[in-house]
Amino acid sequence: MIEVFTDGACRGNPGPGGWGALIRIDGDECCLSGATPDTTNNRMELMAAIEGLAYFSQPSTISLTTDSQYVRQGITQWITGWKRNGWRTSNKQPVKNQDLWQQLDALAEKHAVSWFWVKGHSGHVENERADQLANEAIDQMTAVS
Repeated sequence: MIEVFTDGACRGNPGPGGWGALIRIDGDECCLSGATPDTTNNRMELMAAIEGLAYFSQPSTISLTTDSQYVRQGITQWITGWKRNGWRTSNKQPVKNQDLWQQLDALAEKHAVSWFWVKGHSGHVENERADQLANEAIDQMTAVS
């Protein structure tokens, strides 16, 4: 059983941002995180999911939980139309964060991913931990610079 819990954070939008992923494999856990000086919350949400899936080099069956409807709906619903329309929205506008959506799409195709959503900041233990990882990554990055 592989579970991945992801979250992104941004201080200002745009502003310094971080992402966190809590990975649980048969009860064992590891944590991933990173930060970027000038980004958006949606990009950090996507990066958390990308890095969480990229952790696995072999095709795997993964349960991924995010508090981002943007990520969950984007990868399970919207992306099919975006690809069909040449990475344009239904309003004919370019898809925002196309570079990250393409990375996430490639990783999702490699694995068998079940996508789940949980309300953020609602006491969901693993989501709170992923949020903490994202914020700690921002703190570490801003302390260095």
